[in-house]
Amino acid sequence: MCLAVPGRVVGVEERRDTVMAEVDFGGVRKDVCLQYLPDVGIGDYVIVHVGFAIQRLDERSALETLAEFERLGLLEEEFGDGFAAAAREAGEQP
Repeated sequence: MCLAVPGRVVGVEERRDTVMAEVDFGGVRKDVCLQYLPDVGIGDYVIVHVGFAIQRLDERSALETLAEFERLGLLEEEFGDGFAAAAREAGEQP
């Protein structure tokens, strides 16, 4: 599954003429392209889909969504070890 996941921007830099951010998704950090939202800054919340920030989001909505994703196990599914998850679903030890 490929979700659009909210995260908090913890760093911004330009790489090869592209604005990039380090985004924290409830403890998991990923590099994200800010080309669609170049005015986003550190501390802002964004919705990320396939490595691109596609929308700015308020903190309350972001935290509520992350909590719900965590409750449903979707964060592990999205950011966890896919091979280990497949092995668990097959009843095997990863």
